[in-house]
Amino acid sequence: MKILFLGDVVGKSGRKQLFSLIDTIVSKFKIDFTIVNAENSAHGFGINPDIADKFFMYNIDVLTTGDHIWDQMTIKPYLQSESRILRPLNYKRYNDGNGYHIYTTRNNKKILVINLLGTLFMRDEIENPFITMDNLLKNYKLGQNVDTIFVDFHAEATSEKMSMAHFLDGRVSAVIGTHTHIPTADSHILPNGTAFQSDAGMCGDFISSIGMKTDVSISRFLGEGEHTHLTPATGEATLCGVIIEIDDKNGLAKQIEPLRIGGILPQTHKL
Repeated sequence: MKILFLGDVVGKSGRKQLFSLIDTIVSKFKIDFTIVNAENSAHGFGINPDIADKFFMYNIDVLTTGDHIWDQMTIKPYLQSESRILRPLNYKRYNDGNGYHIYTTRNNKKILVINLLGTLFMRDEIENPFITMDNLLKNYKLGQNVDTIFVDFHAEATSEKMSMAHFLDGRVSAVIGTHTHIPTADSHILPNGTAFQSDAGMCGDFISSIGMKTDVSISRFLGEGEHTHLTPATGEATLCGVIIEIDDKNGLAKQIEPLRIGGILPQTHKL
C-alpha cells in the first residue's frame, strides 16, 4: 500500500497548487490513501467548512490539522459531523470532533490516522502526547485490528518529534512531523519498521517567511508592527510531503521518499 502525505497547506497559493496537481500525483504514483494537513489553508490561519468541502472534491481522504484548528470557529460544528477531518487528539481546550479515526483505503485496508500535538513551545493546554499515544495503542495493534497506523505529529521541536518516532517505532507505520513548514532531509525507516520525517514541509510559496509575506514578518523581528496581521505569500507554491510504501503483511514501512513539486525548491519528481 502507498500513502501520500502532504504538509501544511498555506493559503490560496497552497490550495491552488494542490488542487491542480493532486489527481495527477495520485494516479502517477498509484497512491492508495491521501492525507493532507490543512490547518493553514484558510488565508494562513485555520480551515473553514467551505475550504474543507473543496478539498474533499479531489483525491484527498483525510485532513489533519494542528494548533490553528480553532482559528476559524465555524469549523467546530463541521468537526462534529465530518469524520474525514481530524483535530489534535490531545488538545485540552476543545473536544469537538475526533483526534483519530479508522478509514478504508482504496485497496480495502483499514488505516488508523492519528492527529497529535506536541507540547514544547506550544501556547495551549495540551495533554502529554506520549501518554496519550500509549493509552490509544492499547486498543489498536498493527496486523490485528488495523492494517496501518499513521501519525501526524504537529510539533515545534525536532527533539520531541524524533523522540516520539522512537517511542512508537514498530507500533505504528509512520510518524511524520508537521508545523514548522520546512521539509527536513531526514526521511528514513527506524530500526523496528516505522517511517519517519521530522517535518514534511508546507504546500505554499517559499519566497516567504514559512508561507507568509516577508514584510510584516521582518517588521516584527525589528520590533515594529507587532500587531500587524500576517498574510500568506501569493507566488507559486511548492507541494511538500512524503510517499510511504507499507508492507501489507505487517503494516510496517518498506520505503519513504520525500516529495517536492512546483515552486522554487529543488524538485524530487517530474509529473
